[in-house]
Amino acid sequence: MSVDVQQLAINYLELDEQALSKAHYRPALVTPTAAVAHLVEQLHLAYNGKPAKGYAAFSADKDPQVASVLGDWQKQNSDFMVLANTATAALEQQLQAHQLPESGYLLICHYRYLASDYLLFCLLGSKDHFSLTEELELATSRHLDIARMQLAARIDLTEYQSSPEQGKYISFIRGRAGRKVADFFLDFLGCEEGTDAKANSKVVLASVEEYFAAADFDSTEKNDARKQVYSYCEERAKAGQDVVLTELSAVIDEQEQQGFLRYCQEQQLQVAEQFPVEVKELKKLIKFSGQGAGLSLSFEQKLLGDRVQYDPHSDTLLIKGTPPNLRDQLQRFIQGYSAFDRAEPGAE
Repeated sequence: MSVDVQQLAINYLELDEQALSKAHYRPALVTPTAAVAHLVEQLHLAYNGKPAKGYAAFSADKDPQVASVLGDWQKQNSDFMVLANTATAALEQQLQAHQLPESGYLLICHYRYLASDYLLFCLLGSKDHFSLTEELELATSRHLDIARMQLAARIDLTEYQSSPEQGKYISFIRGRAGRKVADFFLDFLGCEEGTDAKANSKVVLASVEEYFAAADFDSTEKNDARKQVYSYCEERAKAGQDVVLTELSAVIDEQEQQGFLRYCQEQQLQVAEQFPVEVKELKKLIKFSGQGAGLSLSFEQKLLGDRVQYDPHSDTLLIKGTPPNLRDQLQRFIQGYSAFDRAEPGAE
């Protein structure tokens, strides 16, 4: 199902001679067209696909600019241009305050997807693309770099109106390590971080494994259930939706669909009725992986105790049966470097 674009504003932030962000405002909203709808759909999918997000809510202790103008717009006391331009000015101020030399196109979009209304803020860079005309003349065009979306936040307007007390109607991309992306986006929106998707995911991991042990699942049942849980959570995350505890319970145990739900209630486990998750963290349900000191390893969890044996006392892994391409490299290396020089049949 495609997104339903309501309104889109685009402003531009450039760096001045002092490397400070300076806003330039588009005089009117972007006219909705099929191309605009396709653009917003790509933004929606790109945003949902980002694995590491934070969740927040407006705070009385932060700058109320965005929250105030958002309230006026929702009450129809001001138009979308006022909301977009006020937000752009607030972002410009925070970029300068945090001394972050960011430039790009700020897109502020109100759209609907399924039963929810969203307000998306994203600062996108651009790339120059080259092409040739029929006369072999070089031509250039500038494209929005959606694939590298890093500076973005989204307000779930439907949840903001229906259940603001849950404190997770604002989500934002955490961004690259070592940058104050989360800090200045929280300040820009005037909010404080609340629900922790990564922490939620760890609770789910621990609770599911506890339930497997209590319900006496055998190894095959556990592996099948883990795959189902991961697939369900991944699907919800990609759609930008929360995991629902009752649905998760049915996925975990098809024979006793409310078994996990009752177990959480009886054991007083801290699992909310509805919550966001971080897919990267839940990957541990089906795969072990890690790297460091020149070594990188990953294998499916079902292999542990079978093809892969781990001795915790000596911190040793024993792997029976290596992947063919790895085995070929190892055998060639053991035979001597000359093995690398022998041409394969048909090779030049």
